[in-house]
Amino acid sequence: MQILDKLKPLGLLVLRVGVAAIFLSTGYDKLFGAPGKWLAWFPKQGFPSYFAYIAGSLELFGGVLLVLGLLTRVVGLLLAIQMAIAVWRVSLPHSGIYDVEGYGLPLMLGVACFALFTVGAGILSVDGATFERGGKARAKA
Repeated sequence: MQILDKLKPLGLLVLRVGVAAIFLSTGYDKLFGAPGKWLAWFPKQGFPSYFAYIAGSLELFGGVLLVLGLLTRVVGLLLAIQMAIAVWRVSLPHSGIYDVEGYGLPLMLGVACFALFTVGAGILSVDGATFERGGKARAKA
């Protein structure tokens, strides 16, 4: 199915932008929207309050980098780890394993970020225009 193979760059772009939109929103809220709420929420989950700033920064700036497709593999791995911690330490203890609605969003975000970590940003990205394309050109030489 060659036509579907030609749609891979578009699919990766849609995945990156969709995931980034969620992280941009949540990161902005932690840093600028309602930081007081998050500074109080994190200790209730067993984390120091300053983790609100760490999580918010990773989400906001990671979202920007995902939109650009810059350092996608690194950002994907960091966000996947963050979402794994969110599922394991926050969502599952409150909802339980059988309440998928309680952990579905962070699980799906983590899976999507892990996919971006493994496959990269694709050709419609800064990574694709610099790092990935350059590596393929050198490999052929």
